[in-house]
Amino acid sequence: MYLVAGLGNPGREYEGNRHNVGFMLVDLLAERWSSGPFREKFKGEFAKTSYRGEEVVLLEPMTYMNLSGESVQRAMAFFKVPLEKLVVVHDELDLPFGTFRIKLGGGAAGHKGLKSITQHCGGDGYARVRVGIDRPAGRSTESYVLSDFPASDRAELPDLLVKVADAVQCIVREGPQVAMNRYHRSPPRKGRRRSAAAPEPEGGQTPAEEPASPEEPPEGST
Repeated sequence: MYLVAGLGNPGREYEGNRHNVGFMLVDLLAERWSSGPFREKFKGEFAKTSYRGEEVVLLEPMTYMNLSGESVQRAMAFFKVPLEKLVVVHDELDLPFGTFRIKLGGGAAGHKGLKSITQHCGGDGYARVRVGIDRPAGRSTESYVLSDFPASDRAELPDLLVKVADAVQCIVREGPQVAMNRYHRSPPRKGRRRSAAAPEPEGGQTPAEEPASPEEPPEGST
């Protein structure tokens, strides 16, 4: 059984925020996999479903970002999900919008949601799906991540989420290492945006070196 946790903040005022891209992805997977309705439990909202014969729990922590681990730990304990079958989807300041990366293990690098999950779940061996939102220039990161995507990005967001969902499906079916090999791309030329990973292909592709530039979280974000 896999647990796919999308990170975000609860409440209608946060629905369209950059910080809530994890919630958006989980909602898409619930629709794609025809899950049952979400129920309140584990300090969050969850739904059970399956993909290609693998049981999957979809989870949206309702604790606010910096306490996400409380919800994830409770769901993992209840469903007996091992750390290697936890997938966390979150926003990433240090990737351009329109791109995503899969990372297996490593530190939280200051991200408050990841830090909470690592503290409560006892390790860092879980898979992270890092969805790029760009880093703001001349603006506090807190106000940036807690603001909505602009109209230009909103037009591209559905297509990006579809591709991220394809990557999560690959993780569930074949594991995070295969997904990394299949979806990573070389960095773009300077001054150009990287395109999002293409829809899931039949065969693998040569992976690019993952950039060592983890996100810096907003100070005082909820």
